[in-house]
Amino acid sequence: MFDDLRDLYQEVILDHGRHPRNFGRPAAFNRTARGDNPMCGDKITVYLTVSDDGVITDAGFDGRGCAISQASASLMTEILKGKPVAEAEALFGRFHDMCTKDEDQWGTHGPVDEEALDKLQVLSGVREFPMRVKCATLAWHTMHAALQGDGKASSESAGF
Repeated sequence: MFDDLRDLYQEVILDHGRHPRNFGRPAAFNRTARGDNPMCGDKITVYLTVSDDGVITDAGFDGRGCAISQASASLMTEILKGKPVAEAEALFGRFHDMCTKDEDQWGTHGPVDEEALDKLQVLSGVREFPMRVKCATLAWHTMHAALQGDGKASSESAGF
């Protein structure tokens, strides 16, 4: 059973890595940030369209990187569409905890869509490989940096 689940997770990661969803710039983005993982060479730019009422109406990304980094960005952009900024930030916190801590140490970070978190479980295995954690979280740190901006497109680098 465990091997079947691991195989399924691997297939999802490879599919999103090879065929990323939302790759490219949305037509009208108003938040952006760039992220770089110098340890492995992953580079990503996240583009978000945030409405006046604080909802992410569109999301995209571009850049290059390993299958994990591309899959994470692909899954993230699918999940963020339609989410309020506060929930996107809460998802960032929960996802980061999922990738870096044992489950009994996860914080709540605010209310989140549990179905979205379930989709992100495919990347939780990076916790066992510390060098891969930054690959999985790069897009999320970059999204967080974009949301922390002033609402204008910028080239801020995402920090870890």
